[in-house]
Amino acid sequence: MSRYRIDTSDLPFAREFLADPIGYHSPGLQRVLNVMRGSGIADATGDRYKYVLVVEDRHGRWRLGRLPLERGVPVELVDDIIYTDLIEAERDVFRRRWRDLTGEDLDKALSQA
Repeated sequence: MSRYRIDTSDLPFAREFLADPIGYHSPGLQRVLNVMRGSGIADATGDRYKYVLVVEDRHGRWRLGRLPLERGVPVELVDDIIYTDLIEAERDVFRRRWRDLTGEDLDKALSQA
């Protein structure tokens, strides 16, 4: 069974997410998010992880973390990346996951489409 892969045909869904990260999502965007939320990427050491937001101060501060796909392993906080706006944090995580899964910078791909 082959797994759905995100590619440039999904750019309209990326635009949809960046415009409104919270709330109802179209079926196409939901498919993209399911791939992003279920997938991880291997780093240079071969460890698999995915980017997540870690609440530092409820309703006020979030940190970028790398969640290992192996259960029981603690989340690794990414140095110096702190958010004070949840919407911008969600957008940044989406962009990072897009880059990890496609190898492309999302903003550059959107400007060329």
